[in-house]
Amino acid sequence: MRVTFRRQGAAAIVELDNPPVNAIGLALREGLQAALLRVASEEGLSRVILTGKGRAFAAGGDAREFDAPAVAPHLNDIVNQIEACEVPWVAALNGLALGGGCELALACRYRIAAPAVQIGLPEVSLGIVPGSGGTQRLPRLIGMRAALELIPTAKTIGAEAAERMGLIDAIADDPLQAALDLEQGALDLAIPVRDLPRPAAAPKAIAAARALADRKQPQQIAPQRAIDLVAQTAERPFPDGLRDERETFLTLRSGDQARALRHVFFAERAAKAPKWISAAPVPLERVAVVGGGTMGAGIAYALLNAGLSVTLIERDAEGVARARNAIETIIGQSLERGLITDAGAEARRAGFAATDDYDDAHDCALAIEAAFESMEVKRAVFAELETALPRDAILASNTSYLDLDAIADTVSDPSRVVGLHFFAPAHIMKLLEIVRGKATSERALATGFALGKALRKIPVLAGVCDGFIGNRILARYREAADTVFMDGSTPWEVDEAMVEFGYAMGPYEAQDLSGLDIAFANRRRQDATRDPDRRYIPIADRMVELGKLGRKTGAGWYRYPGGNGKVEDPIVADLALEEAHFAGRSRTDYAAEEIRERLLLAMINEACDILHEGIAASARDIDLVTVFGYGFPRWRGGLMHYADTLGVAWIVARLRALEAEDALVWAPSALLLDCLERGKPLAQATPAADG
Repeated sequence: MRVTFRRQGAAAIVELDNPPVNAIGLALREGLQAALLRVASEEGLSRVILTGKGRAFAAGGDAREFDAPAVAPHLNDIVNQIEACEVPWVAALNGLALGGGCELALACRYRIAAPAVQIGLPEVSLGIVPGSGGTQRLPRLIGMRAALELIPTAKTIGAEAAERMGLIDAIADDPLQAALDLEQGALDLAIPVRDLPRPAAAPKAIAAARALADRKQPQQIAPQRAIDLVAQTAERPFPDGLRDERETFLTLRSGDQARALRHVFFAERAAKAPKWISAAPVPLERVAVVGGGTMGAGIAYALLNAGLSVTLIERDAEGVARARNAIETIIGQSLERGLITDAGAEARRAGFAATDDYDDAHDCALAIEAAFESMEVKRAVFAELETALPRDAILASNTSYLDLDAIADTVSDPSRVVGLHFFAPAHIMKLLEIVRGKATSERALATGFALGKALRKIPVLAGVCDGFIGNRILARYREAADTVFMDGSTPWEVDEAMVEFGYAMGPYEAQDLSGLDIAFANRRRQDATRDPDRRYIPIADRMVELGKLGRKTGAGWYRYPGGNGKVEDPIVADLALEEAHFAGRSRTDYAAEEIRERLLLAMINEACDILHEGIAASARDIDLVTVFGYGFPRWRGGLMHYADTLGVAWIVARLRALEAEDALVWAPSALLLDCLERGKPLAQATPAADG
């Protein structure tokens, strides 16, 4: 049974039991409906205590049911019945009380929470609004301003914050026992939330919430609709508000954005070690990190955040000092933002050591190399690590592009070598590409996935190629952007087109942020192997020659006067005109839609090649990489999910049209053609080796 009912004196205890997090699916709703009928037939009840078994009260509705029509009993009806029940219900909240779980609590007459509870209405993160009274009850209980801080932002809060704003009535180590001990007088005085006065109108708070949603969740429908529903509580009768909320919930649930966000939600939950990996990982108590630059320091701090000890290795005393300063800077920033306490800062300092002697890492079972992106440098680092670390230690490289197999050849046992490609800033970005070389052992892969879990990263398995999954797609994205720029656009027109699509920034502003010299160095590495028949756009090379390296020099694709906001640079536009003239190209005028189409088709086609070659194991993995590593709009579901909304037939037709311009770069991927022939979506495509 998903819901159990038992008597304890004059109290009835209704316990939700749907592990692991008591998701509110059909079986649990049926159990609650049965509990309500049981309550109506019981004699001598003074209260009904609603609680959750295990580590959660209830973590919300079961999103797996959202693609099918809603089936009775509906949660909104159950919530209304609990609120209207003659016998008062008390919520004893443990663990998570999210979404529908929070709405069940709001229906209760009294709410007692454990100290570690997390409570909130995060439905907008799935492209929907609360559907069981959350937008109507919460403003009546805590006021419109506070409700607007929670619902449209998907923010969850702890017990102390919830008590301060009046969302819960009390905190207790044992909320169930506290609910049993609660004086009857307190229950008799408690007013159902539906009967509380309407909240006062808050036009300034509403305007601020809309502005925040525009900035943080641009083009997303659910946050603005949630604001509408909260705002109307000042004017509309409660039953009307409930009806409006339910209609909005059902409409959004079947929409494209909600489907895309559910896809990412389930893909994220499924990101774990493949079942075929049976080996155990190495112990992770202490990890060596080689290189104390931006990436190395970020990796080290991510490890410290996970409670691991770190030995960071630099080349000399000066490098050691820089590394210590970098870690201290991140600790200071975390303190300033309230992410850690003073005690947490001291714990991180105690777990960190920096040295210029590889022998100081002799007790580390895992080392992560984050040195300069040079094969010579990395091979030298691995030779040192092999000498200093235990013979069975796992040796990982954070390389972004270099051949992992060539790095692994440095050591006598290449099965110990795995790629762990972090994304900057490494202590913030969630994606971790785990790269499998030709000799990489299951033990090394298991260690990579165990580390990803410890760091709360999203791990994605990748094969060896230039750029792995993400950077290979990024390179094609930039190539397509440069071609559009030279043939008939400007960097700011390209950026604007992609921001309109949903990216936080376009490819040129993003490159200004990272530095044009980084991409320049990578192009020089590729010079010897570049296909001479593939068109090469030299504008970025000229930018570097002019010293326009991005924000760090005050000018890149844009100018940054006084270090402030970006402004367009006519010199950059002139470079495209010059290079088009030198190449004998006739420039055209690309509309924003055509810019978007070309860049997105280029990425989709490259991603299909990556999947066909087995560099990625699934379309879902590519979606995770593009969303969590490269800023593809989450509400579009990731690159391959978005491609399936366009349709394989349409994609192939458009690529065929572009193929007339350049057959080398626009030829449709073999995987696309296979999907077209078989009539299946990209979501069902598999690498060629899998058939």
